[in-house]
Amino acid sequence: MSKDYYALLGVSKSASKDEIKKAFRKLAHEHHPDKQGGNEKKFKEINEAYQTLSDDKKRAQYDQFGSAGPQFGGGSGGFQGGGFGGFQWEDIMRQAGNQGGAQFDFDDFGDIFSAFGFGGRRTPRGRTIQVSVRLTFKEAIQGVEKKIRVPHIKDGKELSKDRELTITIPAGVDHGQSLRVDGYGEELTNGQTGKLLVAIAVDPHPKLRREGMDIAMNLDIPLTDAILGAVHTVETLDGPEKITVPKGMQPGTILRIKGKGIASGRWHGGDFLVYTSIQIPKKLSKDAEKAVETLKKEGL
Repeated sequence: MSKDYYALLGVSKSASKDEIKKAFRKLAHEHHPDKQGGNEKKFKEINEAYQTLSDDKKRAQYDQFGSAGPQFGGGSGGFQGGGFGGFQWEDIMRQAGNQGGAQFDFDDFGDIFSAFGFGGRRTPRGRTIQVSVRLTFKEAIQGVEKKIRVPHIKDGKELSKDRELTITIPAGVDHGQSLRVDGYGEELTNGQTGKLLVAIAVDPHPKLRREGMDIAMNLDIPLTDAILGAVHTVETLDGPEKITVPKGMQPGTILRIKGKGIASGRWHGGDFLVYTSIQIPKKLSKDAEKAVETLKKEGL
């Protein structure tokens, strides 16, 4: 009997890959067998559905033939389509990414299959330990090494001496995110060590703010500079930079310094954005008023 993979994931037949992935992650977290109230059968079914609908070729075959078609065996175990048990290799490698020394990545929906060995054998895993680290705005944007202290818990008991760990926090982390560090959670004598979650708190900057991959600030421009043009100096995280105010600059103009935002290792990073506002003086000297009157007569 053909299964309705779209219904299993709770998405429409026109759902995008991102929508399918989000639905799978939510349901996998909800039905994980290790969670209280988890459902292993349901977990395997949504696994099977995700493996099919996340692959363009398999999805096209499924849309034509259903799950009873020639390409679908109805099982969710074993190696299928470049993944294990329904997880694509990109997800497996993401969870196992080695950064040299301690392994970590951005914690997302949990290590869904970490409690399983090959063949479905259940392996005990220690509990997750959570700590927090506070960063300056610059540290979060540019990355930094931090020493942190981690409670040492073994078989449910907290040992008297904490562990000290130095972690490299990558550039571009944001307030509220968490880093996962493998091997520093609760230790089990007859099982796997749990994971460590490092919650990130970022102090605000007095003048700068983050907008996606860009860094932004506000700058007041004198009226005469907006009319005649000028060069201003702004403070970026890398030091002072000059920006050119063009002649006849209009209100709300955004000036841009390319490449001075958040760095990216895979493509061009963000920029430094300067949101301008034109200062209108509240009081003028008599000479200034005469000058403005002259401009007014010229239609300006």
